[in-house]
Amino acid sequence: MPENPSNWAALAAAEPALAQTVEARFGAFTHHVLATLRKDGSPRTTGLEVRFRGGELWLGMMPDSLKALDLRRDPRFSLQANPGPGTEMGGGDVRVSGRAVEVDDPAVRAAYGVEGEQESGKERGDGEEVEPPEPFHLFRTELTEVVRTYVEDDKYLVVQVWKPGAPVRTLRRT
Repeated sequence: MPENPSNWAALAAAEPALAQTVEARFGAFTHHVLATLRKDGSPRTTGLEVRFRGGELWLGMMPDSLKALDLRRDPRFSLQANPGPGTEMGGGDVRVSGRAVEVDDPAVRAAYGVEGEQESGKERGDGEEVEPPEPFHLFRTELTEVVRTYVEDDKYLVVQVWKPGAPVRTLRRT
């Protein structure tokens, strides 16, 4: 794993087009697939909703869910965007890998909840503070790799790979 994992803002600054494409793919559907590691080291895949806010990719989970417990024990993860129905996969196939860092800071957790309610149109106009849903686990991500795979000109399979501190590497196969 790279020594200097990056947050989402670092990817967006270094490779804005790739970051936009990846965000659009995750934004196309609500549920995606998270891979974590079980106690015995075997993989676990589960559904998950994700949010891009404040330069971070956030993972929110129900209290004591197995995926949250997995990440507390071993923070490595891989997150696959929902490919959608059929075989079209507009925007290509995207995957984000890295480490999940649990956030316990009450102010950060509260801000996450308020931003979520504002995004969903539940913002209160009376100045009353909105409480985040409780209890829940909140993880911010440290990226180690972002991969986009797509077909170009019905001829090439294109794989774009970004790792912190390096430009996007593009591979084309026929």
